[in-house]
Amino acid sequence: MKSFIISKLSYLIPLLFGISIMAFGLIRLVPGDPVMLLIGERGASPEIYQEMKQKMGYDKSIFSQYFIFLKNVLKGELGESVISKRPVLEEFIERFPATLELGFLSLFMACLLGIPIGIICAVKRNSILDYFFMGSSLVGYSMPIFWWGLLLILFFSVTLGLTPVSGRISVLYEIESITGFFLIDSWFTDEPWETFISSVNHLILPAIAMGTIPLAVISRMTRSSMLEVLGEDYIRTAKSKGVPWRKIILIHALKNALIPIITVIGLLFSSIITGAILTETIFSWPGIGKWIVASITARDYPVIQGGILIIALLIICINLLVDFLYVLVNPKMRVQGKS
Repeated sequence: MKSFIISKLSYLIPLLFGISIMAFGLIRLVPGDPVMLLIGERGASPEIYQEMKQKMGYDKSIFSQYFIFLKNVLKGELGESVISKRPVLEEFIERFPATLELGFLSLFMACLLGIPIGIICAVKRNSILDYFFMGSSLVGYSMPIFWWGLLLILFFSVTLGLTPVSGRISVLYEIESITGFFLIDSWFTDEPWETFISSVNHLILPAIAMGTIPLAVISRMTRSSMLEVLGEDYIRTAKSKGVPWRKIILIHALKNALIPIITVIGLLFSSIITGAILTETIFSWPGIGKWIVASITARDYPVIQGGILIIALLIICINLLVDFLYVLVNPKMRVQGKS
């Protein structure tokens, strides 16, 4: 286990170094001058332009800019937003709970529906139910989030008027951020029930849009894992001894089938954070996805660099945690690690 942890952590430094180069370099390939965007073309005399360029540090060579960025990152400083003049880390912390709340709910919905669907499909293999759910999951997996999100808005918000089109809560209510999770903070307001309902209404469509692909993956993975476990000898032995079928499925088979599903869920959580960029933009959800997209439009380099670096670090940490948990719950992996 110790060698496994060391081998995993040894990848961390070169990986973060590579991500820092990508975060710094890719945005500079996008056409557009950040200095010109900030001061505006009409007020851009050559003197003002040059003064602003020097002030922002963009008059230096690209390598000098990168090493200054890297040096600041190593000191724990991600710089200030060019637009808001606030520290990047402070803005990230302010918006991250909104993304996390949406991500948790999406994943919860995907697990709540995906695991039972996968079990039903495995038990009713090659039945109409199996074909229907697996066909639907294939459609859900193949559907682009932006298109699916717009369809949901058109049907549920515009046509039926059941849910809000965008935002995190109705303009009628105001929530003081305590935990950053509106579903929790709403209970500390003067109108807790109304505020909570408004928060839930605003969460439903983005959560469905973001959770569709994880739902498809979890249901297919559960079906595949359950079929493999149901073919094992100990399951046939339990059946021959007359153990009730429900007990075999829920206690003996599901317990072992869940091991690979846990790994997939962990990996899906990291993909949900990256998928938030599209979902939050479509639903005007005030999380880190919308923040990054707005920063790209404004060529706010410090926000883009810092934001991508923090997101990458979070995803790496989640994947490492999943790897460690997988080794802990799966004895075979521990044996392979030792060998």
